[in-house]
Amino acid sequence: MAADIKDITAAVDAASVMRLLPGRPRLLGLGEPTHGEDALLDLRNGLFRQLVEQEGYRTVAIESDCVRGLVVDDYVTSGTGSLDDVMERGFSHGWGAHAGNRELVRWMRAHNECRPASEQVRFAGVDGPLEITEAASPRRALTALHDLLAALVDASLLPCTAETLDRLLGPDDRWTDPAAMTDPSRSVGRSAEADRLRLLADDLVALLDTQTPHLVGAVSREDRDRARLYGRTAVGLLRYHHAMADSSPARMTRLCALRDLMMAHNLLALVERGPVLLHAHNSHLQRAKSTMRMWEGPVEWWSAGALVGVRLGAEYAFLTTALGTIGHRGVDTPAPDTVEGLLYALPEDRCVVDARRLAAALGDTPPAPRVSPWFGYAPLDPAHLTDTAGVVFVKDA
Repeated sequence: MAADIKDITAAVDAASVMRLLPGRPRLLGLGEPTHGEDALLDLRNGLFRQLVEQEGYRTVAIESDCVRGLVVDDYVTSGTGSLDDVMERGFSHGWGAHAGNRELVRWMRAHNECRPASEQVRFAGVDGPLEITEAASPRRALTALHDLLAALVDASLLPCTAETLDRLLGPDDRWTDPAAMTDPSRSVGRSAEADRLRLLADDLVALLDTQTPHLVGAVSREDRDRARLYGRTAVGLLRYHHAMADSSPARMTRLCALRDLMMAHNLLALVERGPVLLHAHNSHLQRAKSTMRMWEGPVEWWSAGALVGVRLGAEYAFLTTALGTIGHRGVDTPAPDTVEGLLYALPEDRCVVDARRLAAALGDTPPAPRVSPWFGYAPLDPAHLTDTAGVVFVKDA
């Protein structure tokens, strides 16, 4: 079996990846089965550089706060701020502390220096302003959208004043209370103020859309894109807070689904300006339903990849990544009767495998999924091989 698999493997580079695809996709997803491993970040960085140089990709998007990501994009395109400050303020989930992300930002800034805007590479976060323990206040997104519109349209068209927004929002710690993640009664998401803010956010987005012809002549595309981002984020956050206040058994399913919906909306906006490499957890990229066991039990939802895949069809492709060992997490050599075990027997430290040919080689009864001793690593599911273009395998993290 190992010999058969070796015949369908290749080096992890842009040329090998493109040979797996019918054409250059507008959105290419590179999944990861766990977060924060330097080996996976280094692999992503190298592949992105090749995609830029050989295939014309211009944007890398990662599973990080979409609003914070604007800080990184400003730095890589214009040098605004310092690298240290950008790594601290431009990432969520603690991603700014990882050396691989720092190297990505450093390379992007060096690549862009002295290049015209049309040839520059761009950075984007695609996640909502969400952490596993809390969701951000909608203040930043709502006020930024209101401020932009107030500067460009007649005041009589605005659905409210900035003072009204401020009063309804109240203190930000009302929104970010970590206890609300596990106790719906602590959430303000279904208060009278939150309900009013949801209507106002909808009105502000509608105003932005109805004023598009005026805005095209009044502001740059960058400003229009940012206004749309603020609008999507405000609406998405208020939906998310509303779901946080839900006490029904479907609560966590709704929260996971709404998070991926925010990611999908951000991705569809990004591909309007050119091909994008997306780096996120495998569970956010797959076309099959995603599953996770939470403190309230198992949940299932459609991922961002499944959602954009419906819209983009063949112009969305993704590679799922699997790991052999993560020694410092107690994930040791995989059993030989798992897919990871078969790949681990190959001589290469890194390779990409044609997923459909791998599924065919495994036959009608594929191996059982590997069981990880550490909750932070999600093993490959052999049943989903035909949903992905390729499997990227890294022997040791």
